[in-house]
Amino acid sequence: MSQEREPLYIQIQNHFKQLISSRQLVEDDRIPTEKELIDQFQVSRITVANALADLANEGWIYRIPGRGSYVKGIPESYMKSARSSAVISGIHAKHAPKIGLIFPSIEDFFAIQMVRGIRNALKDSKYSLIVMFTYNSKELEKEAIRELRASVDGLIIFPVDAEVYNEEIIALKMQNYPFVLLDRHLPGVETNVVLSDPLQGSILAVEHLWNQGHRSIAICSDTPMPTVTVEERIQGYNEALKQQGALINPALILTDFSIQDAPYKEDYALHRFIKSRMATAYIALNCRLGVHIWSVARKTGLRVPEDLSIITFDNPSPMMEEFSVFTYIDQNEEQMGFEAAGRLLSMLEHPDSTPKYSKIILQPELVINQTTGSIPS
Repeated sequence: MSQEREPLYIQIQNHFKQLISSRQLVEDDRIPTEKELIDQFQVSRITVANALADLANEGWIYRIPGRGSYVKGIPESYMKSARSSAVISGIHAKHAPKIGLIFPSIEDFFAIQMVRGIRNALKDSKYSLIVMFTYNSKELEKEAIRELRASVDGLIIFPVDAEVYNEEIIALKMQNYPFVLLDRHLPGVETNVVLSDPLQGSILAVEHLWNQGHRSIAICSDTPMPTVTVEERIQGYNEALKQQGALINPALILTDFSIQDAPYKEDYALHRFIKSRMATAYIALNCRLGVHIWSVARKTGLRVPEDLSIITFDNPSPMMEEFSVFTYIDQNEEQMGFEAAGRLLSMLEHPDSTPKYSKIILQPELVINQTTGSIPS
């Protein structure tokens, strides 16, 4: 895998693994602080935090709360792996079995957890993982599929946001090429797919807010186009309100905006909506948007949850410790990645006994914290 295709947190891990395995860093040497690593690698705090967490989990470093991270040594598992991998060096290594992962990007904890699940599923297999990023571009997704399908044994694809299907994915299906879709499915097209139930996540959020007395509940997405996932989450929102006997207010379904467009100006649509208290509660369809709503509320003098409540899809707390207060919908993203890789392994290793297509739907969970409360009087 070329370095530019590796997730940034893996690049940081590999940097320290190389320093430790070459004895440039030895036992009890201090690892640079998170701030120093952020400056050194020009990455976010979440990227550094997850790189160090994985290094600690694998036994390369140990961490002392309040003091920092230190070298533990070369893990025995790595030594065994190095000894066994020596027999496939040279020309044989390039023919080793591979699985390709086509992914939009790794910018938040949701994506990191999903990739971690895939890596865990593959760690005891004979397959290595090659990652290519699409940056949510349909054209780059097409290029990645065309480039990888000839050089890997199977693909895991997290499809980009798009109003129409990527014909390269349809071509994979027509050619019976082994692949699994992750997090998003293609309505009307039978494929192998693993996802979290999008309707149920919204239903859980609405039920929780309704039970707290909220009746003006807004659902928000800053996705630039109506993706299948967004549409299904809004469908779950509508169904949950109908179950409560409530009328659907289209004004509370907020999708026609971007948080990149002057988000804190007085004439900004979402800013005006929040400041005027059009809703007492917000369901954000991704954690970045949830944090943004929280920030706008604070700038307009509103308190969370005293004046308004917020639920996000996915956990924003790894972005920054203060965000651990959020109530959120846990989509079990690590399990999602694990199931997708496991499904692909079954297709590759047991093609005759594995069903041609399967749709694995994981059930989301509501994690209640401090951004939701009873309706203000």
